Amino acid sequence: MSDSPEKPAPVRGDPAWVAPALTRDVQTRKVGKTPVFFGPPLAILTDGQKNTMEISGRLNRTAERYLEILKHHGLDLSEPERQCIAHICHIGFMSPLEIRELSFEVGLTKFECEGLDKAALAQKLDAASFADLVAVVESLGF
Repeated sequence: MSDSPEKPAPVRGDPAWVAPALTRDVQTRKVGKTPVFFGPPLAILTDGQKNTMEISGRLNRTAERYLEILKHHGLDLSEPERQCIAHICHIGFMSPLEIRELSFEVGLTKFECEGLDKAALAQKLDAASFADLVAVVESLGF
């Protein structure tokens, strides 16, 4: 046993925080019926469907496809680049427009850290597809 106190693990919002990977058991857990708020995106996605099984099927198919997109997209980023993007994402909810403007935001941010080349990061983000940008934001937990 060590006499030194344990360092607290980073929490969401901390640039060092990384979303935990779910185990297969957790991924496939049975949650039963769960009330879900249908904001405009879900209402549009399920427009015209009245049967709860149809709606559930549509949501699960969409989520499965989305997870597959995340699996095959993203960018190779250095730790300083990840920290910079996490700093930008700390504004909270990232709308699709804000995700598209990440490269612009990199140029505006005052965030600095050793090893960060903002011009190279902005260029990398400019060249990325929207799916790649979403995957980066999701991998950071935002």
